[in-house]
Amino acid sequence: MTLTPTRTLMTDAAAGGTGIGAFNVIHLETAEALVAAAERAGLPVILQISENCARYHGALEPIALATIAIARASSAPVAVHLDHAEDESLAYAAIELGFGSVMYDGAHLPYAQNVEITAKVTERAHAAGVFVEAELGKVGGKDGAHAPGVRTDPAEAVSFVAATGVDALAVAVGSSHAMTERSASLDTELIAQLHAALAVPLVLHGSSGASDAQIQSAIRAGMTKINVSTHLNGHFTSAVREALSANPTLVDSRKYLAPGRAAVTVEAARLLELFALRPSGPAIEGGTP
Repeated sequence: MTLTPTRTLMTDAAAGGTGIGAFNVIHLETAEALVAAAERAGLPVILQISENCARYHGALEPIALATIAIARASSAPVAVHLDHAEDESLAYAAIELGFGSVMYDGAHLPYAQNVEITAKVTERAHAAGVFVEAELGKVGGKDGAHAPGVRTDPAEAVSFVAATGVDALAVAVGSSHAMTERSASLDTELIAQLHAALAVPLVLHGSSGASDAQIQSAIRAGMTKINVSTHLNGHFTSAVREALSANPTLVDSRKYLAPGRAAVTVEAARLLELFALRPSGPAIEGGTP
């Protein structure tokens, strides 16, 4: 199969008033788990590779090509996205590698400079048929790089989208990156205001810190793309710890990574159904959220 365009998945979810899961790839096992989750749920998924992930693997291309190969082999609709690229050259590399979408993150820059570079990335991406996400109003967390409590101003968001031509906008509405407790309070009133003001889909970063109920309320208020990484990493790590604790003599890494992969598959499938607003069972809180 071929990759599913991110634009298709985002447009369908936005039109249907549902959310779509965008989950971060850390290594091969998570890419495999996330695709298996989509097949299990019978729902699409967006696989995200961040600038941090590319740095961990030494370069974007090796992990990107492996992820794209896994996505293409899936029976589920799978898109591949570049997440949080502060280096615009990385966005251009992702476009060349065949990603369906890229996120240029200029939220740390002065507004005018953010607009200028984002517009340049968008022009190049659109020429290749690639969907573009950007960020306005810094999302909290991430090693102190983002100030907590910041909120995206709807009027500024409208101006930013018009000036840059981006296809989706990540907004600050109360979440923070890398939260290990699901205690964030999302501003659904602001989400509704942003949704009414903008013609492009909204993206929630830092969703690991929000409860199931909060995320579903955000989706009903107009949020479309739901990014999750830390929560799923917690499930992976908990399963690995349990496997090693049960058998301290293990030396074959496949025998403890496989339970981690399986744990991510189960929870990612549950989240995909949750974001699609399907009736589901109780939240699974095992592992670090």
